[in-house]
Amino acid sequence: MDLGLKGLRAVVTGGTKGIGRAIAETLAAEGANVGICARKAEEVTATVAALAKNGVRTTGRAVDVADAGALKGWVEAVAAEFGGIDIVIANVSALAINADEEGWRKGFEVDLMHSVRLVNAAMPWLEKSTAGAIVAISSVSGREIDFAAGPYGAFKAALIHYTQGLAFQLAGKGIRANSVSPGNTYFEGGVWHQIKDGNPELYQTALKLNPTGRMGTPQEMANATVFLASPAASFITGTNLVVDGALTRGVQF
Repeated sequence: MDLGLKGLRAVVTGGTKGIGRAIAETLAAEGANVGICARKAEEVTATVAALAKNGVRTTGRAVDVADAGALKGWVEAVAAEFGGIDIVIANVSALAINADEEGWRKGFEVDLMHSVRLVNAAMPWLEKSTAGAIVAISSVSGREIDFAAGPYGAFKAALIHYTQGLAFQLAGKGIRANSVSPGNTYFEGGVWHQIKDGNPELYQTALKLNPTGRMGTPQEMANATVFLASPAASFITGTNLVVDGALTRGVQF
């Protein structure tokens, strides 16, 4: 199946690790030009070099997405280098589990406002695109109460609402907006890797909650995200795609 991504131009925040890295790699493998950002310059450089092996144009910059000016500047730089932007993937999370004031502030600035600012910064180019698409990475914690209730769950829920609102508001401009809600996702260096090492009992409990008996992989989340971002999903907008191996029990209408 041809996703129709060849030659399109995508930006991905948090594109050096985990789900974000898998999204960037999948976009590049499908022929899209990819711009990434992340906090660590050396990881950005290494990832950009790896993506370029797909024969596509790649670029990256070290950016703290909570810095509105830096985020906007990065988007503008990618658009200038690629001649536009077609796809926006808002992936970064503060992973704010602690419900103190600092946790709420970080969750607001990173999970929610980085997504809003990213979309706003890219909008001039999305409006000119014939394949404009926005995908926000939410979480099953935004749909159901779990151990991540508090800032993380609240702002992931807000992302779903925000993205569905964008779908309604932007449909007339030919721009689609969807969200993806991953379930527990395991990768080296990720949250669940740390929990497995530091709290094996919690890790085993989490595994038992999922009927599949395992956690998802970044590639599985990327496959769903890249499909939604692609022209192959041209009539899908306003959707929150849950990718969790039947972990959640709520019925989504």
